[in-house]
Amino acid sequence: MHARDCYHCPRIATSLRACPMSPIALSDLEAFAAVARHRSFRQAALERGVSPSLLSQTVRRLEDTLGVQLLHRTTRSVTVTEAGQMLLSGIQPAFSDIQRTLQELGAMRGRPAGRLRINAPLPVAHLLLAPLIADFLRAHPEVQLEITSDNAMVDVIEQGFDAGVRYGDDLAQDMVAVPLPLPRRRAVVAAPALLARVGTPATPHALRDHNLIAHRFPRGNLYHWSFCRGEEELTIVPSGSLVVNDPLVGLQAAIDGVGFAWMFEDYVQPHVESGRLVRLFDDWAAPLPGPSLYFSSRRHVAPVLRAFIDFVRSWQPPAGRTPVAANLAARSSPGEPARQ
Repeated sequence: MHARDCYHCPRIATSLRACPMSPIALSDLEAFAAVARHRSFRQAALERGVSPSLLSQTVRRLEDTLGVQLLHRTTRSVTVTEAGQMLLSGIQPAFSDIQRTLQELGAMRGRPAGRLRINAPLPVAHLLLAPLIADFLRAHPEVQLEITSDNAMVDVIEQGFDAGVRYGDDLAQDMVAVPLPLPRRRAVVAAPALLARVGTPATPHALRDHNLIAHRFPRGNLYHWSFCRGEEELTIVPSGSLVVNDPLVGLQAAIDGVGFAWMFEDYVQPHVESGRLVRLFDDWAAPLPGPSLYFSSRRHVAPVLRAFIDFVRSWQPPAGRTPVAANLAARSSPGEPARQ
């Protein structure tokens, strides 16, 4: 939303504890909200298509009008003051309501329209969302889709997203969760050169004696490797010379022989088929809980979000289409394997 007219929104006026002052442009409030979300004038300026200096002037003008400091600025960081947080908490729901109203007006024309902001972890963005973007936008040409890839647990309402994607049951009680059709199996893989050098482990239990490529979550904990065969279950805490937070970095390292990796099947399958990687312990690959798209139950589901939910649940990738992310780590020939 880029409202340029100067007029008062009742919810915004309430959040500001309205007092006699010059009219405030909604575009100025949008500018402040963008800087507060990104904690960066540069990133907010890129989002809004303006220069950082112009954005800084806009926020300064807003601070002068309100008579309070909204942001602490240093040469290295931008933080939100207590007054700024109060303002942000008040205007974000108002912006969402305005955007939702515009979307509903667009729906009156017979098809969804407006901006849709989704926050999703990297695997979901790589393997599910990226492959369907073109088809969705062709089906809904009046939608502006914004996808933010982020493994951190963010407050999607506070950050101005329409919906987010999360694994597991760690959702607030006022959230609605819609299961997403993402592959639910992971595979252990290793480069042929690595197996030739260190040997092929006979069972997953033996992986504890090898160099394992670990994945660390934003909260600091490592992703545990889970296996199941019949009644037997096994969990391994990976340990080795490499820890990553991006699956593509781990995939490239596995192809280059750094260590064993445990990844979604869609990431590794093209490289298994090409011979760059060898898959192990397929009979131990346990189904894992898939992710869910979640959004607030306190709000009416906007037509554009409903259209996205319905599309994702029914979408099937065209035959032969492979997620580009699964091929990004491919090389014409494997690199020199790393030493253990």
